[in-house]
Amino acid sequence: MTTDDADAASRLDRLNANLSKVDELSRRLAAVLAQQRQIPSALQGPGQDLFMKAAAAYMAEMIQNPSKIIEQQVSYWGKTLKHYAEAQEQLVKGKLAAPPDPTGPDRRFSNPLWETHPWFNFIKQQYLMNSEAVENAVQALDDLVPRDRKRVEYFARQILDMMAPTNFLGTNPDALERAVETDGESLVQGLENLVRDLEANQGDLLVTLADREAFRVGENLATTPGRVVFRNRMLELIQYAPTTEKVHKTPLIIFPPWINKFYILDLKPKNSLIKWIVDQGYTLFVVSWVNPGTCYADVGMDEYVQEGYLAAFDAVKEATGEKKLNAVGYCIAGTTLALVMALLDKRRKNPVKSATFFTTLTDFSDQGEVGVFLTDDFVDGIEREVKENGILRSFYMSRTFSFLRSNDLIYQPAIRSYMMGEAPPAFDLLYWNGDSTNLPAKMAMEYLRGLCQQDAFARDGFDICGERVRISDVKLPVCAVACETDHIAAWKSIFNGIKQFGSPDKSFILAQSGHIAGIVNPPSKNKYGHYTGGPPAGDPGDWLQAANFHQGSWWPAWQDWLKPRSGALVKARVPGDSGGGILAPAPGTYVTAQPGT
Repeated sequence: MTTDDADAASRLDRLNANLSKVDELSRRLAAVLAQQRQIPSALQGPGQDLFMKAAAAYMAEMIQNPSKIIEQQVSYWGKTLKHYAEAQEQLVKGKLAAPPDPTGPDRRFSNPLWETHPWFNFIKQQYLMNSEAVENAVQALDDLVPRDRKRVEYFARQILDMMAPTNFLGTNPDALERAVETDGESLVQGLENLVRDLEANQGDLLVTLADREAFRVGENLATTPGRVVFRNRMLELIQYAPTTEKVHKTPLIIFPPWINKFYILDLKPKNSLIKWIVDQGYTLFVVSWVNPGTCYADVGMDEYVQEGYLAAFDAVKEATGEKKLNAVGYCIAGTTLALVMALLDKRRKNPVKSATFFTTLTDFSDQGEVGVFLTDDFVDGIEREVKENGILRSFYMSRTFSFLRSNDLIYQPAIRSYMMGEAPPAFDLLYWNGDSTNLPAKMAMEYLRGLCQQDAFARDGFDICGERVRISDVKLPVCAVACETDHIAAWKSIFNGIKQFGSPDKSFILAQSGHIAGIVNPPSKNKYGHYTGGPPAGDPGDWLQAANFHQGSWWPAWQDWLKPRSGALVKARVPGDSGGGILAPAPGTYVTAQPGT
């Protein structure tokens, strides 16, 4: 047998093995799809009324301003036909080359074949022309109110992104090249990855973003030493071990959002905000929220305040012997911290000296990008879902936030996993992103209706624990940290909320980057910069124009603000030295427990 014969036999054996795998995987795929849960249509997309409004607006344009519509159509068809003629001209000349390509850079089309190969270049240019035509048509709809216009623009962009040629095997040169190189094995592995993800989510498709076997919380994530010193049904309170001989007298407590796990602030020692704070000489406590199951259906905002914030304040005071503390709230936990500060001002017994807010919305009049999901068509669907199940499942939260960055968190990972057959990367941030939590039914609806939709805290007042509180009731010293490209909590909206606080002592820091990377930005990386300026007042654009830019992390700037409000240095406190019990080592048990356990 010649070498060529042996090679051919080997490839045939591999082909037969792959065909056998495909048969097995196809059976598994059929089985899991047969058990797939029915997702309510209201949670799949916007209501039909939005499309009716868009269609009516377009028809109105055709009737009232036909010249504008004709101009758009002529422009589109002119570009399309010109491109087609140029492509034909190249072929007539006998050149296997692409025609002139005026399109700009787009990282979806990074393979050189998108530029050089006539077939792939033709598809790319036509897709981009089509996308431009749709976007121009949407922008030209004059009879839509701003809120509807924003939603139509967003969902039109989602459809265009979904239809990109890179998302289909037959028009993705990377996937086709990989399939040829591996004799089809990459496609078999891709099918296996697809079946695995469907089986892991009971038939729902969520792309696995990170290698689930590469990380263990408490082993190579969330490893800053500490102890759980308090626990109730809502939270575990972790006190971190000191790394300095002296610490500031006033303890510090962080409330992370209960939409995700707290260890985003403690991924690895080199980018851990928790470790950095401890190293600066603070007695630090961090809340680890429970991941609720259906038995938490009737838990609302009152319970999060009474059994969460107020119970944690009492536990910190007992553990340290201090009457005062400083508090931090991140995202939704910051919104709730503002409610708590307003509530305690009403009660005239606030143990908090100062409050810091990370990416926190308190005025929801401009909801930013996430506002496209906060209209009645979606929220009504969520309400029906949580009434039936008692919780808002983490699946819906993960999918919603992923669609805010669909190319990065849905399509590109799906291409790598299902078309290229690649294993998910060992990426700690993406691992955390996939480790989301449920929300109790009552709490979810109180937050969505009362705070997001009705904007009650910034308008007529929000009812919490028997009191009606308003944004102006927050009167203690505050520092707000917003992120410039945050797609969840727009920085200008954060600015406009903080400036309505009743506090005479307000500071504002604007960090570069987004909701996570802007916050988790250690000084050692010297990566993203930040802006500081006067207190939040007037127009946020004017504030930014007058602000000072600083290269590097905002953490030291916040430390400069926090330090004078944290008291003199005292002997470092060790978890448990006050006589209280030690319940577990950090990161605790709630962070890895299954919902409701």
